[in-house]
Amino acid sequence: MGQRKKSKPKNSYARGTLNFYWGYNREAYTRSDLQLIGSGYDFTINKIQANDRPEPFSSTYINPKKITVPQFNIRIGYNFWNNWNLSLGYDHMKYILSNGQQTSINGYIAPGIDDLWEGEMNGQPVTINDKHFHYENSDGLNYIRLQLSRVDQWYRTRRNGWFAFNTLMGVSAGMILSYNDLNFGGEFTRRTISASGYGVSGHIGLRFEFWRHLFLQTNLAGGFLHQTRVRTRPGGTDHAKQKFGYIASETAIGVLFYIRPTNDCNSCPHW
Repeated sequence: MGQRKKSKPKNSYARGTLNFYWGYNREAYTRSDLQLIGSGYDFTINKIQANDRPEPFSSTYINPKKITVPQFNIRIGYNFWNNWNLSLGYDHMKYILSNGQQTSINGYIAPGIDDLWEGEMNGQPVTINDKHFHYENSDGLNYIRLQLSRVDQWYRTRRNGWFAFNTLMGVSAGMILSYNDLNFGGEFTRRTISASGYGVSGHIGLRFEFWRHLFLQTNLAGGFLHQTRVRTRPGGTDHAKQKFGYIASETAIGVLFYIRPTNDCNSCPHW
């Protein structure tokens, strides 16, 4: 008699599993120095504080035309080996300079560029007023990253395997795509796009699986983002430099697909 292939068990940590998820996030950022460089100026605003900008809960989160407005995460991954997953994703974060904060400036701004800040500055104290100066990446501090993760299953119901609990631990690296808004020198420019730098990060997650194909996942991430050249004005050489740390929490829903239909003799065949 010929050998009959046995179906591969549908275990989400096993080789051949494809996963996809969509979710939303919150961030917190470390203080950092923001350097701005352009024609007639090169100055640094010291130890600035910035925040994210969560979208108020509304129909925006379920409206197909608006679901990319909030801070979101999208990711697709594949288990290339048992317990090991490689994924590619897009973390849409927002970085908004906090208004009203007191800080200081070092550097130089040529006369005639700005009506408040001018000349040589060596630790000059200032208060940020967004009507005079503002910096943000609200249309996206977008971290496009490749992630390697260890996936471990700690519990699975015996009957039909309708529920399972997994943990994930991973490391990531990738590029930053910035959509910058800048108000400075009486000029407000919006959505200046640039590949502005790179990031490295670590990630841990909890995944609750239902009926082998659906899951709810919560993640905690932390890392370092280095923006080596953020374009701040379209069609010019004006740019910003910045590096800072961040932490993020994410909640996502996703699906699992088992794309290898046989078990490749991982268990004994039936005769």
